[in-house]
Amino acid sequence: MALVLPAAAFYSVFVLKSIASTIQYSFYDWNGVTAATFVGFDNYLEVFREDELAGSIVNAFELILFFSIIPVTLGLAAAATIRKFATSRMAMASRTVLFLPQIIPLVAAGIMWSWLLSTDGLVNQLLRAVGLGSLTRAWLGDFDTALPAVGVIGAWVLFGLCMLLLLAGMTKIDPSLYEAARIDGAGPFREFFSITLPSLRQEIGVCVTVTVIAALASFDIVYISTQGGPGNSTLVPGLEIYYLAFFQREIGTASALAVVLMLLVLAVVLPMQRLTRER
Repeated sequence: MALVLPAAAFYSVFVLKSIASTIQYSFYDWNGVTAATFVGFDNYLEVFREDELAGSIVNAFELILFFSIIPVTLGLAAAATIRKFATSRMAMASRTVLFLPQIIPLVAAGIMWSWLLSTDGLVNQLLRAVGLGSLTRAWLGDFDTALPAVGVIGAWVLFGLCMLLLLAGMTKIDPSLYEAARIDGAGPFREFFSITLPSLRQEIGVCVTVTVIAALASFDIVYISTQGGPGNSTLVPGLEIYYLAFFQREIGTASALAVVLMLLVLAVVLPMQRLTRER
């Protein structure tokens, strides 16, 4: 018990107290300087009534496709492929290269991809080189492609983490299961869907949980690459909270949006944890 007390005290002061303060501020109209006025649930109603605030939540859910579904799916395919030559040097090199984006600071990743996706960036240069110049555009400056482009950056960052977690999970699967399946005439696809996929239920749950939280609470990549633009097409709750609190001085509305975001994360993550829990 004594060993837990320092961590518990730190968690209580810097996490639980902050959450409690945010919930308290969400019921007030306050600019951070003058006296606060109690407004009840008006700030929460504003979150869903204002198109800009509600739209940021919708954008965050759209990013789940890129931040979660794509990295987990590609991570499964990459892990299954690397597992076939797990003891070779190529497997070690593949794991290192694919995991590298995870250790790059998100600010650096956002700057790098901003250069790549600019009007004269490498992506457009390659398209022109292969005769697809008509497809070139400012990917992060176009209303139709800005959010998917941000999603691609997030998928690139999270792909390596998902691959490594799933690959680690595959090492615990009993090889005799695969041998028995081959004796019964099962092919690679049958082995994957009947043995590998069910055995990775918990690892997939961890990957989905981490990536969904990254999508809903995204800030760094969006702020560096687009700052929520063009217009509000890439505005996400984390960025909107930052603008409301530090630029518009609407502390109450920012706190209400933060509480809503926290509840949305819990509402999405907790059922996933229950579904993927080992029976």
